[in-house]
Amino acid sequence: MGGDKKDDLASSREMHFPQSVHAAQGKYAQMLFNELFEDYSNALRPVEDTDTVLNVTLQITLFQIKDMDEKNQILTAYLWIRQTWYDAYLKWDKDQYDGLDSIRIPSNLVWRPDIVLYNKADDDFSEPVNTNIVLRYDGKITWDAPAITKSSCVVDVSYFPFDSQQCNLTFGSWTYNGNQVDIFNSLDSGDLSDFIEDVEWEMHGMPAVKNVITYGCCSEPYPDVTFTLILKRKSSFYIFNLLLPCLLISFLAPLGFYLPADSGEKVSLGVTVLLALTVFQLMVAESMPPSENVPLIGKYYIATMTMITASTALTIIIMNIHYCGSGAKPVPQWARVVILDYMSKIFFVYDVGENCTSSQSMKEQDSSLKKINTCTKGNKYEGAQRSLAQIRKSNSGRNKVPPEDVSNNYGIRDESCCSCYQILIKNIEYIANCVRRHKANHAKGVEWKKVAKVMDRFFMWIFFIMVFFMSILVIGKAL
Repeated sequence: MGGDKKDDLASSREMHFPQSVHAAQGKYAQMLFNELFEDYSNALRPVEDTDTVLNVTLQITLFQIKDMDEKNQILTAYLWIRQTWYDAYLKWDKDQYDGLDSIRIPSNLVWRPDIVLYNKADDDFSEPVNTNIVLRYDGKITWDAPAITKSSCVVDVSYFPFDSQQCNLTFGSWTYNGNQVDIFNSLDSGDLSDFIEDVEWEMHGMPAVKNVITYGCCSEPYPDVTFTLILKRKSSFYIFNLLLPCLLISFLAPLGFYLPADSGEKVSLGVTVLLALTVFQLMVAESMPPSENVPLIGKYYIATMTMITASTALTIIIMNIHYCGSGAKPVPQWARVVILDYMSKIFFVYDVGENCTSSQSMKEQDSSLKKINTCTKGNKYEGAQRSLAQIRKSNSGRNKVPPEDVSNNYGIRDESCCSCYQILIKNIEYIANCVRRHKANHAKGVEWKKVAKVMDRFFMWIFFIMVFFMSILVIGKAL
């Protein structure tokens, strides 16, 4: 009876003083700990029968993606790893310990499954973090431990910077086979409820799959759980810093054809654009792994650099045509018809001082000048004889002398005057021929310059179309 009264008094004190309750639980916890670990060994599997399979449940919570090293193909992630299993030797009746249903003890005191990350890429093989475990009265152990893992990830950069990556995290026991320790995933996917959004990657899922693999070294099956991180790159940074500058620079290449040949900067513009693209190409190559798969932006750079190289080579050829000069052969007939007659009208290329409204008037002026030249050439002797007859008539009216004197005096004068006029006409013809040859040579050089100008405009539009379709192709593959 006295004992019953003491128990009732103690229970009444616990109701009024909660701190004494915690003190009592601490007392029972200490007693429970001493009894549980008196003969316990953490070196062996905690099963009553050695043929019994110990089931371990694994749950992964992805907290943050710290880094994705494409060049070294290493994914660094911050994980919360939860492992749950049952220990057959760590059970108790909670009623005997004042209803104590769980205790928290250091994890190194109990047996722990040797579950490791198979595709670990870190050279640090230290022990797991010795966080406390939660031990329940029925022998269930829950071990939550944070971990920063570096895992190997096969990075496919074919569509960089519009690529998606799938990185695996494979967990399994290192020494126990499937007949001793079996591993299960508690959920169909990793837990992403506490995931911190990354500035470069978007998380599109983390499915979990259990695999049972038989390796060549051993005949026993080895189960593992593989979590696949589905990542998609945020491409806005690369669009504004790599793709858009390349696109703007590539549109400068066709404008080199529009630059006048006399400026002397056509070739230097192409070389400058080529060097600028080379710098961007090196920036992309430094961040990409040495793989056979060339990234999409790298293909765009190479295609643009090839196009600029071709445009620079064509510019050199066209400049040679522009500076043909008077010593070159005349423009071939087919080039005169195709380039000077048709293509010049299509691309609106005219001579200096000529436009689409004045070309017909210039042709009419040339035809009228030709008519005048032919008329003056056919009547030059008639004009000279007519002037001599007028001189004779005027002189005969003033001085009347005998006919024989007139014939003698004026005959000498007529012959001298005729010879003077003939010499003058020959000199004029020589000067006219020189001017005519000079004009012909000048017209030949002008025609070659016009051919070069038409070819400049033709290739300018061709390269503009090529740049446009290349840009559309890159954007289409990205989408």
